[in-house]
Amino acid sequence: MMNLFARVVRFLLWLIFVSWSVLLLRRLIGWMLGDAAAVSARSADASPAPPPTATARRLVRDPVCGMHVDETLSIPWREGGQLLHFCSPACRDAYAVSARKFAANG
Repeated sequence: MMNLFARVVRFLLWLIFVSWSVLLLRRLIGWMLGDAAAVSARSADASPAPPPTATARRLVRDPVCGMHVDETLSIPWREGGQLLHFCSPACRDAYAVSARKFAANG
């Protein structure tokens, strides 16, 4: 009975090993073919990229919620020589409250 159990376990382990090997091989071949296709697409489309337009905007990160906001649409706030940008008045107020709490605690 133990011999049969050992054979079944060995078979299952080999089956897992072979399936992982096939999966790895498929990914490797797909990566190689995808890379070759990307290189051929880049060489076929040899036209130079257009220059950046004047409408390109810079994104800034809100220090409270982490949201990225267009710099022209953000709410700026200067604190100690540092310019911070917020996505909303609520985030700005939350930052001001936490800064006051930090200053009060030392």
